[in-house]
Amino acid sequence: MNAQMPTFAEVPVPKLKDVRQVSDGWLKKYILTYELPEGGTFEYESVSRKGLEEYRHALTANAAGEEPVPDAVCIVPVLPDDSLLLIREFRYPVNSWVIAFPAGLIEEGETLRDCIDRELREETGYKVRDDFEGDPIIPLPQTGFSSVGMGEENVRVVIAYVEPAGDAELSDHELIQTFTLGREDAGRFLDTNKDLIGTRCQLLLESVRRTNVLRKRLELAQNPLSSKDFA
Repeated sequence: MNAQMPTFAEVPVPKLKDVRQVSDGWLKKYILTYELPEGGTFEYESVSRKGLEEYRHALTANAAGEEPVPDAVCIVPVLPDDSLLLIREFRYPVNSWVIAFPAGLIEEGETLRDCIDRELREETGYKVRDDFEGDPIIPLPQTGFSSVGMGEENVRVVIAYVEPAGDAELSDHELIQTFTLGREDAGRFLDTNKDLIGTRCQLLLESVRRTNVLRKRLELAQNPLSSKDFA
């Protein structure tokens, strides 16, 4: 039986009337003015790396249902033994080490594949495999938005089959440690990790943990599941 996809009723939504930049810098602050369906206006504060016209264009394109152009990439690196490659990076906005997957902004004129290769080499010293049967890069179907309560940055998550390439090429201000994690260890890592962790990384590792549980259930014909199965 085919699964039925959700449908949504058409309802009036606020209309963007003005975008006003109130501060500049690497992150720019904006005031968005909306006209509400029931009348009146509403102002919302947001931030973006984009300049005023580029940001306005992105917001207009979102409202028109156009496919977003990714601002950044998040890479889920899979090693030849099927383990995962992760990073532990000191992140200045949170003043702490954070567990995550390699990621970075897509530079102007750079293709997604070029960005993936560059970020892997810079942050981890790994590269996309040359000997992989089929395409070693598998992008998720849609870009995902990082923090829609604050801004419009969107990220294309990709699975990449990788291998060592040499030393990482970190900049002076970057502090990054790499480590590998077997899929069977994902749950134990989540339960014992004391560092901060990125949301995308946390969700994917939890998915790996639960896939392991379902695999055990099939192998052992274990039904129903108990709480111990998720340890």
